[in-house]
Amino acid sequence: MKENIGITYIEILIVVVIVSILSLSAIPVVENTIKREKELELRRALRMIRTAIDEYKKAADQKLFEYDEATYGYPPDLETLVKGVKTKNGKVLKFLRRIPKDPMSEDGEWGLRSYQDDFDSNVWGGEDVYDVYSKSEEKALDGTHYNEW
Repeated sequence: MKENIGITYIEILIVVVIVSILSLSAIPVVENTIKREKELELRRALRMIRTAIDEYKKAADQKLFEYDEATYGYPPDLETLVKGVKTKNGKVLKFLRRIPKDPMSEDGEWGLRSYQDDFDSNVWGGEDVYDVYSKSEEKALDGTHYNEW
């Protein structure tokens, strides 16, 4: 007697359904992993820029270079951290290699606050750069908003 050892359409359909269910359950995990990576990138970028601003302020307080007193020793813009400032002995003191992009905002631009602005202001006064923040209104995985980091 000859037996048929082929696969039926029902068996194929069952396998396709099982594989589909498994792949659909993996989508949220992948999305969370991507979001977590972007959050890590945001934290690193904020730390890098804020450290550079602090180093600029420290050098200004040590009177290593001339600066406008109206800025309270903070950089006039982020680009100054990359271009650097000329010290009194003629050397150029740089604080960043490049300005990292904001991974959470569409345009990659940072929100800026000057020392003269209100702490929670989202409009930059333009006098100096005291702090940076993400312009993204989205919520992070921990429930906070990125623009509050």
